[in-house]
Amino acid sequence: MAPDRQPVHRPNPITGRTPSEADWLQVRAALDRDRHHLAELAAAQYPPELRVAGTPLLAPPAWRPPAPVPLDAIRLAFRADAPPPDAPDLADLAPGLLPERPDGTRYRRYSEVTGALAAPAIFENRPTYRLIEAGLAGPAAPHLAFGRGRFFDGADATGAAGHEYAAARLGRLPGCRFRDALGGPVNLASRSATMATSALTLRYDRSSGSATFPLHYREPGRVSHAGGMYQVIPVGVFQPAGEARWNEANDFSLWRGLLREYAEELLGADEDHGSERAPIDYQSWPLASAMTGALADGRIRAWCLGLGADPLTFAVDLLAVVVIDAPLYDDLFGAMVESNAEGRVIKPRPFDDQSVAGLLSGTPLQAAAAALLTLALRHRGTLLAPLRHLSPAISLRLPAIGGLTAASISNLNRHAAECEASARPPRAEALSSATSPARAIPQGGGAPRQAWCPCRAPGIPRWCQEAGRRPSTPRRCTASRTAPGLSPCCRPHRGTGSRR
Repeated sequence: MAPDRQPVHRPNPITGRTPSEADWLQVRAALDRDRHHLAELAAAQYPPELRVAGTPLLAPPAWRPPAPVPLDAIRLAFRADAPPPDAPDLADLAPGLLPERPDGTRYRRYSEVTGALAAPAIFENRPTYRLIEAGLAGPAAPHLAFGRGRFFDGADATGAAGHEYAAARLGRLPGCRFRDALGGPVNLASRSATMATSALTLRYDRSSGSATFPLHYREPGRVSHAGGMYQVIPVGVFQPAGEARWNEANDFSLWRGLLREYAEELLGADEDHGSERAPIDYQSWPLASAMTGALADGRIRAWCLGLGADPLTFAVDLLAVVVIDAPLYDDLFGAMVESNAEGRVIKPRPFDDQSVAGLLSGTPLQAAAAALLTLALRHRGTLLAPLRHLSPAISLRLPAIGGLTAASISNLNRHAAECEASARPPRAEALSSATSPARAIPQGGGAPRQAWCPCRAPGIPRWCQEAGRRPSTPRRCTASRTAPGLSPCCRPHRGTGSRR
């Protein structure tokens, strides 16, 4: 055969793969098999002070708040005109990660190789909110800034970073030139950082003071990242629900992103929410409406414990904790699925030192899960305690979500304690003193006296429920001018000795 008619790179007659494609698949298999061990080795190459709570997850000081931050206290900014990242050239730095096809041409990007040789069940180039700035600690208010991104842009960085490290450990590459060019896991300027929100979901039983949490095993063939690892649930990329232009603004909310993930991962709902035909109506969607209402009245509390990057892939996770009162949890997720599109759902286990220690020592946890569980245990008193037991640092963050002042919080706590101690509702006039004069709660006249407690403020538990008194069915509220962020309990009480 004449030289110009010979195949450039002869494929295997059985598999149809070229030698470089076969080599890529061998490294990928080793990566999936040893992902947990490789992450620990990769983490050891970075300064100990970058490690979050002694786990493999990495974060600079600005990403690590000293105490839990209410999730809705994080200010989000969207910068549509943000320039693209200054990404290094994978073909130049690590050409082996872009193998040759049977026709002799090379794949152009890592996501293209993945799609052709090892595509997971769901692998689509959907729009994302690209993380470009993060500040969760320090004197400024906690904030995250995003630009426009695509899922494959993030996969080109995270997938290649992990693959290159595995190839180097196997001796297939002399070093990690691409990883070095990325500038490390916390450098957001040199890659398209696709942020996921990882949420530890705690079912909290107020009567016993105990909590449990489910886990998620991520099947290697179903997910594009961290296959073969255990993770908290739910976890989802922060992204619009679809391509339609209205989704970008409608879904730009950490809480709304979590609502979709709860539906998909715990209840097995489809990812198609009809958002290509119309924006998702979160108010009329029963699950979203129920959870958002519970977030407002204190039966759900949502917190952020920080942000971190995986040491192996540089994937970025926001660390969230969602605490759900047991009766509501059972109503919402009593029919929780055993498996979903991404893997197996592991039944809830106790949220205590022994259970978490067993997971950390004997289970291949994703770095974000290890950090989240460790931090959540450290802050257990804050995450599960009534507001009056919180540290001043936590209380002072509440104005960002409820419009309350430190004096208001002190006043509300004092009268909540009175409610529990005397088995009667807090005085309405006491609450009005916690607000500005322009927003004082009306006192009523000779009609049956209306009294309110601060049970509906975001992040504040229902004090009277804690004292063992079940609230009556809420009635229509007649007080239209309440404190910012507060809603009256809307239950009438006759006289000073009435009980709930």
